[in-house]
Amino acid sequence: MRRVRSRRLCGSEIEHPCQQESEPWDPLVDYAVMKKNTENFMSLWKCSKPTIAKIHGAAVAGGSDIALCCDLIVMAEDARIGYMPTRVWGCPTTAMWTFKLGPSRAKELMFTGNMIDGRTAAEWGLANACVPMEQLENATRKLADRIAGVPKSHLAMHKMVVNQVMLNMGLEQTQSLATLFDGITRHNPEGLWFRRYAQKHGFKAAIEWRDSGRPIPERDEARKQISELKSGT
Repeated sequence: MRRVRSRRLCGSEIEHPCQQESEPWDPLVDYAVMKKNTENFMSLWKCSKPTIAKIHGAAVAGGSDIALCCDLIVMAEDARIGYMPTRVWGCPTTAMWTFKLGPSRAKELMFTGNMIDGRTAAEWGLANACVPMEQLENATRKLADRIAGVPKSHLAMHKMVVNQVMLNMGLEQTQSLATLFDGITRHNPEGLWFRRYAQKHGFKAAIEWRDSGRPIPERDEARKQISELKSGT
């Protein structure tokens, strides 16, 4: 998917709508690509049939967007979900964290970039069920089979009712803002510093800095380090 691709480009100088090397960057070009990407994720939410995310391993960044756009989530106990790029170089364009968790929990995850495991996700109400890994397939299938016994028309209507509540709460407007902000995070001084650092020292080194909790260079300090990274000093 485009988000995954744009993240991987961070360590290179390849021109991309979501990683523009030319200056000034064009926010509308970035927005058009990321809005389409968001709509692709949201096709799971808009689908008339119920959608279930079965999570094992890690559902992070764009992967968490995919999971959160599903109607229901079943996780393995040791699975992880989160959006680490909120620390720098990303803003979740689907904005689903708030609608799934409420403002306080959403702020905690977005402010820290932390991941949570399946047990915590279930405790917080993000996951509908959490089971040991060896039971994940059966638990998901059991839920899906139970749902499948309800007429399709009823399921579609129930989903439309719940989705309408989220729309009335401003989901679409919030996603537009989040998608715009996502582009800004990749092209403002902090985001550009992260890109330049990855280009010079490698993507893994940049990720290690981002996730370590070390302060991210900001504003003038970021601009100074960008200049030094470009000049090789």
